[in-house]
Amino acid sequence: MSVTTVQPLPEDQAKKNIQRRKSKNIRLQIYGLSAIGTAVLLLGILFSSLLYTGASAFTQTHLTFDVKIDPNLVKEDDIFGSNFRGIVRSGLYSLFPEVTNPRDQRQLGDIPSNGAQFTLRDRVVEDPSLIGQTVSITVPVSDAFDQFYKGVIPRDVPEDQRKVSNKQIVWWDQLVDNGQVSKPFNWTLLFSADSRFPELAGLSGAIVGSFYALLVCFLISFPVGIAAAVYLEEFAPKNRWTDLIEVNINNLAAVPSVVFGLLGLAVFLQFFGLPRSAPLVGGMVLSLMTLPTIIITTRAALKAVPPSIREGGFGIGASHQQVVMHHVLPLAMPGILTGTIIGLAQALGETAPLLLIGMNAFITSAPGGIMDSATALPTQIFIWADSPERGFVARTSAAILVLIGFLVVMNLIAVVLRQRFQRKW
Repeated sequence: MSVTTVQPLPEDQAKKNIQRRKSKNIRLQIYGLSAIGTAVLLLGILFSSLLYTGASAFTQTHLTFDVKIDPNLVKEDDIFGSNFRGIVRSGLYSLFPEVTNPRDQRQLGDIPSNGAQFTLRDRVVEDPSLIGQTVSITVPVSDAFDQFYKGVIPRDVPEDQRKVSNKQIVWWDQLVDNGQVSKPFNWTLLFSADSRFPELAGLSGAIVGSFYALLVCFLISFPVGIAAAVYLEEFAPKNRWTDLIEVNINNLAAVPSVVFGLLGLAVFLQFFGLPRSAPLVGGMVLSLMTLPTIIITTRAALKAVPPSIREGGFGIGASHQQVVMHHVLPLAMPGILTGTIIGLAQALGETAPLLLIGMNAFITSAPGGIMDSATALPTQIFIWADSPERGFVARTSAAILVLIGFLVVMNLIAVVLRQRFQRKW
């Protein structure tokens, strides 16, 4: 038998090969760093744009002045039928006694928000003894003056090109000089429901609606997804039927979310007659969309458990069910929880299926349960983005930031769970 002798490369050729290999590695690193840098740059541009547009929505301009609760206008036995709007305007007129023209008075009365009368009414409802007294109230201003005070509406443009007239600017400047204008944090954005007036619109209804929808989604998809994954991975026979099921589950994970919305519309609303815009229906639709993700991640977590765990359980006489339930499933639970949270985070950001089942209705109060009409954070963003009022532009960006905040928190929880409970074999 002849032995083939490998001739060593010349020294120059070997150096060239090494240099070529190093050049390829450097180019690969440059490509990777360029991709990461591009992604970070685009993400920075996105967040910068959202912060620039939405930062103003986290503050709200307020006006403080005194009003006299005239007992002739407010009756203790009919508080809700009283003319609180007239009382608010009378208090504002008293600050500018020189304004006597009815047209000018109407312009002056446009400074406070339409919600000022309800703020005063709620105070009188809580304490009817205020009737006949002069009290100080702090109320939000209308959207035009809120935008003007924040600099969104410039004062150096012609009068016919802005919503605030020159006379109103003079009155407003006088209120600012008197220290009656403030700009605190806008708690209304987080703790009030939707409104047709931008200065009064908030996200509480959408946040509560999203919570109920995700709760229903979790209660359905988590046990069903885990049960299906455990059966397919541990107990199901390997034949063409189980292969077909696995292929279809993988395909369902790639189906556009709008298809699940159409399915929910046809089955849950039209066939079963469930209430439209209810978080129950929204949660059921989202669970259909989330199930494939949970099943796939659960199966991957089960496969990651070393075979020695199963063999050790069988070796001490445990049944297949005992091995899976007492050993394999607990060890795979960190990965299962991570996949579940990621699936729920994906469901939280879905808009199309919720639009098709009617969770984009105008709801002025937070839902009290899963059967009440409600909106969700993504659909609330859609509603505000489609609104013509200028004040909703900033609120749309602010709502996106709030939604991103919830998504980041959910993903951080998933990372913490994985790092906290993950076993290294």
